[in-house]
Amino acid sequence: MALYTDQEALDYHEFPRKGKVEVIPTVACNTQKDLSVAYSPGVAVPCMKIHENEALADTYTGRANLVAVVSNGTAVLGLGSIGAKAAKPVMEGKGLLFKMFADVDVFDIELDEKDPKKLCTIVKALEPTFGGINLEDIKAPECFYIEERLKKEMNIPVFHDDQHGTAVISGAGLINACYLTKRKISACKIVISGAGAAAIACANFYVSLGAKRKNIFMFDSKGLIHQGRTDLNKYKKRYAQKESCTMAEAMKGADVFLGLSRKGVISGDMLKTMNKQPLIFACANPDPEITYEEAKKAVPDCIIGTGRSDYPNQINNVSGFPFLFRGALDAGATEINEAMKIAAANALAMLARENDIPKEVTDAYGGQTFTFGTDYIIPKPLDPRILEWETAAVAKAAMESGVAQRPIKDFDAYRKALKERVQKSRLRAAAVQKLY
Repeated sequence: MALYTDQEALDYHEFPRKGKVEVIPTVACNTQKDLSVAYSPGVAVPCMKIHENEALADTYTGRANLVAVVSNGTAVLGLGSIGAKAAKPVMEGKGLLFKMFADVDVFDIELDEKDPKKLCTIVKALEPTFGGINLEDIKAPECFYIEERLKKEMNIPVFHDDQHGTAVISGAGLINACYLTKRKISACKIVISGAGAAAIACANFYVSLGAKRKNIFMFDSKGLIHQGRTDLNKYKKRYAQKESCTMAEAMKGADVFLGLSRKGVISGDMLKTMNKQPLIFACANPDPEITYEEAKKAVPDCIIGTGRSDYPNQINNVSGFPFLFRGALDAGATEINEAMKIAAANALAMLARENDIPKEVTDAYGGQTFTFGTDYIIPKPLDPRILEWETAAVAKAAMESGVAQRPIKDFDAYRKALKERVQKSRLRAAAVQKLY
């Protein structure tokens, strides 16, 4: 049964105020003095301080807590290339999640620009305004070029969530599935259905976690990516197998299946040919490559996750991007690097093994209880402990990898401050909502 009607979705976006986010002041502006300090002439004092030392922009403005969510609307969710304006509800939604989960402020920026070089020029020029750039819903392969170029040219974190968000969350699941089944990631045979931004990023991340490229069999709409094909871009070529085969053939003896493609790509009979206790991530939305029920009927001891919230082991990017940016911003990181992503995945994996689940989590999921095992290898997205565990791990990794400009000295105090900060942010949001 659907959780909402189309009209309810439209009303949610129109009332009580059009859209999902607004900008509100953080200081008073009620008196002549307030006005003089906020704008002219008092504003000249911080302006000149920043002119003398640009790093002070992060002290006297909101820049260090401000992220741009940038899209050109060429690959929006499962909707495809619907354009920049039609993408705006999604980008506003991303801003809402950033704020509610990690108290990160967002300006959503929808660009009517499909040329990747021009888009890079526009985004790069925004660096004085923002502490980080979250690229969103930009189609492959252009998204790879855009992220790579901006990471090289900008001195703030640039992160394409469609790629790395799925990689980090599924990577946490892969770590725990291997832990439960006593596998080594380096020995896993991995079959991937899909070769877009998320699929290639997941493959790259699994390699960072220890997987071998020779053990990764990646399929696009034309079949297996192999060396005999002449239509492969450089990103797909990394995973070209020597010889061609069908997906059914590739699934034989496989340990892991990752689906980022379409409904019904695999069958229960194909799962039966995999190794014992296979890991299945069927992430096509709203209908996965194989349903939870079909997979469990075919192979009862399989470990399966989907993109859906109504089944175990949901691959939900909201467990990643708010906390990756929170940690990066707080540490003054110049980038979100591989070490920080690995730290995020490991933090999520270790948190799932902690069985003292807070009551607010069980309440949020209808009284369900959760214990580390095949149906619980990834923390629930609404688990408030993710904020402290993942964010602190990311900030620490930024420091250890040498990209932190504002190292955190006391992590116990930092974790406490994180919790208090988000609680206050949610209280402010609730107070504003009451006004409507």
